[in-house]
Amino acid sequence: MHDHPLHPQSHAQGAMRPPATDNGGFSPARLERMHAALRRHVESGLLPGLVALVHYRGREHVDVVGHQAFDSNVPIRRDTIFRLASMTKPITAVGAMILVEECRIRLDDPVDEWLPELKDRRVLRTIESPLDDTVPANRPITLRDLLTFRSGYGELGFLSPTCPLQKTMSEAGLTLAEWPFTVTPDDFMKRLGNFPLAHQPGERWLYHTASEILGVLIARVSGTSLATFLRERIFEPLGMTDTGFHVPEAKLDRLPICYGRDFLSGEVVVLHEAHGGLFGRPPAFESGGGGLVSTVDDLLAFGRMMLDDGAYGSERVLSRPTVELMTMDHITPEQKAASPFFAGFWNDHGWGLGMAVFTARRDLAGVPGRFGWDGAFGTSWWVDPKERMVGVFMTQRRPDVLAIPAFILDFWTSAYQLIDG
Repeated sequence: MHDHPLHPQSHAQGAMRPPATDNGGFSPARLERMHAALRRHVESGLLPGLVALVHYRGREHVDVVGHQAFDSNVPIRRDTIFRLASMTKPITAVGAMILVEECRIRLDDPVDEWLPELKDRRVLRTIESPLDDTVPANRPITLRDLLTFRSGYGELGFLSPTCPLQKTMSEAGLTLAEWPFTVTPDDFMKRLGNFPLAHQPGERWLYHTASEILGVLIARVSGTSLATFLRERIFEPLGMTDTGFHVPEAKLDRLPICYGRDFLSGEVVVLHEAHGGLFGRPPAFESGGGGLVSTVDDLLAFGRMMLDDGAYGSERVLSRPTVELMTMDHITPEQKAASPFFAGFWNDHGWGLGMAVFTARRDLAGVPGRFGWDGAFGTSWWVDPKERMVGVFMTQRRPDVLAIPAFILDFWTSAYQLIDG
């Protein structure tokens, strides 16, 4: 049964192509097993197309399946540019840690100097309290709070979706339901500063919003835009030539449509158009929480830098101690118990600085110490220091439920079944 009404027969035939590269030293039979597992998600009509990359101990394999759109015969390609959504978060965190290494800001410095909108915070007495039922914050918000998602700002839909704070923040255009934000960074901070914190700084974990604040902080500390800082300090040193906050006009033919289900009608609809739209021009708000676009090869370079303790070829972006700090679990068991996320997340995950880290092995790919993150448009990027692996999976299909989708789970199972040593 095809999931999408525009899914043509020629699309399914296109998905039958053999793997896009040679075997790279991997078992041909196991590569074909991986290809068949991924192909099923395209042939079923769930995904228009996908690109999957595995880099393992110097060996590399890329698989390309399907097309740029459900109603298109234009093949998806290795150099297709994808909207990363929350896979932006680890990159933004690396940007912040570059500033820490330069001693331009310290992890436990209050951010008030650069973000005066967040001075003298009030905190809700309880999460269900009206907005005027507050107590003073015990201390200022720090950079560490932002990186570990313990600032007091976050997506309250996971914690209390009907509380007054969530409702009014949504009305102000500050929640994920209203993303991508179209205000300027200064306006974003001004709006945010009107609201109390959901909890005391450092007390519990809340998803997303801290990364948006972090992007503004990086821009203000560095004295340049977030886009310029990330380009000069990360993308150019790593050769990430297709990564940024928009797709230039000359590359728009490489930007596919992004799909998702309309939860009212049940139909699969276009969330973001190809060849333009919000990602076809520089945004007013450069979203540190989800605004980047990139390719599998650019993200491989970023992953190899993190895998090799901050170095990539002759370039060094971070020091080894910084990478180690970023990829350890900073969330206490008590904080995990008080911080709802999607089902079972904390059973085998922790949170480092701007990214998740596996803490227990519950399946084939759940290697403790593996770090990375996924994106809401169907992207996944993780690094495994133990197995010396970087994996990248890219499509443009928002999952239908709040859980890791089957196509990403199948990619990681397929990646790990390739291991032969």
